[in-house]
Amino acid sequence: MSESNSNAACTADQNGAVPGEPVKTDKNSRRGNWGNQIEFILTSVGYAVGLGNVWRFPYLCYRNGGGAFMFPYFIMLVFCGIPLFFLELSFGQFASQGCLGVWRISPMFKGVGYGMMVVSTYIGIYYNVVICIAFYYFFSSMTNLLPWTYCNNPWNTPTCNGVVTPTGINNTLANVTRSLVTGAAEVAVEVVNKTKRTSPSEEYWKHYVLKISDDIGNFGEVRLPILGCLAVSWVVVFLCLIRGVKSSGKVVYFTATFPYVVLTILFIRGITLEGAVTGIKYYLTPQWHKILDAKVWGDAASQIFYSLGCAWGGLITMASYNKFHNNCYRDSIIISITNCATSVYAGFVIFSILGFMAHHLNVDVSEVADHGPGLAFVAYPEALTLLPISPLWSLLFFFMLILLGLGTQFCLLETLVTAIVDEIGTDWIIRNKTVVTGGVAIVGFLLGVPLTTQAGIYWLLLMDNYAASFSLVIISCIMCICIMYVYGHKKYFKDVEMMLGFPPPIFFRVCWRFVSPIIISFILIFTVIQYKPITYNDYVYPGWSLAIGFLMAMSSVTCIPIYALYKISKSEGTTFLERLKNSCKADIKWGPALSEHRIGHYAAPVSEGEVEVRPLKEELKEKEDEKRDEISLTIQGSNGSTAHNTTPSA
Repeated sequence: MSESNSNAACTADQNGAVPGEPVKTDKNSRRGNWGNQIEFILTSVGYAVGLGNVWRFPYLCYRNGGGAFMFPYFIMLVFCGIPLFFLELSFGQFASQGCLGVWRISPMFKGVGYGMMVVSTYIGIYYNVVICIAFYYFFSSMTNLLPWTYCNNPWNTPTCNGVVTPTGINNTLANVTRSLVTGAAEVAVEVVNKTKRTSPSEEYWKHYVLKISDDIGNFGEVRLPILGCLAVSWVVVFLCLIRGVKSSGKVVYFTATFPYVVLTILFIRGITLEGAVTGIKYYLTPQWHKILDAKVWGDAASQIFYSLGCAWGGLITMASYNKFHNNCYRDSIIISITNCATSVYAGFVIFSILGFMAHHLNVDVSEVADHGPGLAFVAYPEALTLLPISPLWSLLFFFMLILLGLGTQFCLLETLVTAIVDEIGTDWIIRNKTVVTGGVAIVGFLLGVPLTTQAGIYWLLLMDNYAASFSLVIISCIMCICIMYVYGHKKYFKDVEMMLGFPPPIFFRVCWRFVSPIIISFILIFTVIQYKPITYNDYVYPGWSLAIGFLMAMSSVTCIPIYALYKISKSEGTTFLERLKNSCKADIKWGPALSEHRIGHYAAPVSEGEVEVRPLKEELKEKEDEKRDEISLTIQGSNGSTAHNTTPSA
């Protein structure tokens, strides 16, 4: 290959172009694109790798039998997670539309897009509250002595028993460890025998940070420090999204990479602690009898959807800003594997510290951790008090939590904003997208205020358990059925081939059509059969609160039949079957956004403004560039053959 051809091939690879395709600028100037492909991958990694990787995945392992949870987790990842991830990326990238606009593929199912918006709204509300608590701990760590180190504070109770004693704090770490083994462990055993042991970090969390009330209906007062941190969280998210993907794409260079630095530091420190091996064994050793529990499989499916972000609408939205010929198949593999590897990696960090705590308290690993977000705000903070220069480690850790949370929150907010802007679609709303972003952020802040009250933690866990659980499974299943069976799998496979230059691999075609819908349908059935009401430690949620939880879960799902009935009633036809058939047909506007990509049956005329109109001078210049590329560029095809000016058929 000549030097000029080599340079052109290099440029094609950097732009994420498909092998065999002429190099194109491929930009959607009206809607915008990512600055480069690294920004998309980092943003998607930041979206998928979030707080759940630190406190949700290790907690589910802890609750569902340690290493036994890995089996259903990876089964769900391979047969549901990765295929659905690829499906959503290709879906959004092909249409260059958000979670509402893509349903031009079958207008009757647009309710699925509204359901995704509802799910993203719920998650965005409580997710930022968790981020704001991380902000609170971050600011509280700016001191010489972490406030949850000892049991001599006004908020502590007689049952408080710390792993660090005031007499030992000035000694070296080795002396502290020795004193723990000889003295503190014996005291801890005695306390545990008499009553349940509570750590200073747990009491700081419950009695000082949350000032938790005794009932979900007893809101008490708004915790002003948390409310202030919530405002800070929303302001940061807004500023990072002030220019949409153009600004957030630059921020993720830091927010998506720095957490791995901190995780590695904590991992190295964790495995050097005494008793860490016990915790890691608990993490890896399978308790196979729990695999027969459908709740374990339900948690595995839920975690895959929660962690990868399937059915939230975020993947569709982020992919919609890709260039049309970007290789989203490659991206889906990279992002999915990175996300799940991070979850497992974070589990080692968590369980090494849990093993360390269990060793010094002389109890089983399963008895040393709180549930839910408390794992990140109880177990970790207590372990940090044992490290040299503990405030520094605490600052790093909670800064990492903040960055992990923000990476996901960016995409949640952008999902809602993009859906609104794409749906209205006027030039004014596109020019003033920042106003929409600010408005959504203000509404999100106001809706999060109840979660900053003394009963806020109860509502946060209620939303976490119901708003993003089985509804995600239903939405994903219906999306698969709509694309594969209503629109038609053959047509969609040709769409993907037109976009990527090669058809989807047979494994993904089989999963999309059969495996994924069947598995998640059975998981849904078993989860409903073995449903157990939510609890928080010893607190049992009242029936009325569980009813609210179910309403939240159903609110996203009911969008689907409600909109379907509305669309059928508005469709043309004299009989119900005719209206149903017409409402399922792909809209004439469905297809690639740019006119140069609308080939084959997509070349039909479309109303002005719905497809990107390129300036004449820009279009002529790109055609000249394409002609030069067609003459000079010879690229190796995906099947090993040499292709000259290869254009995929529709």
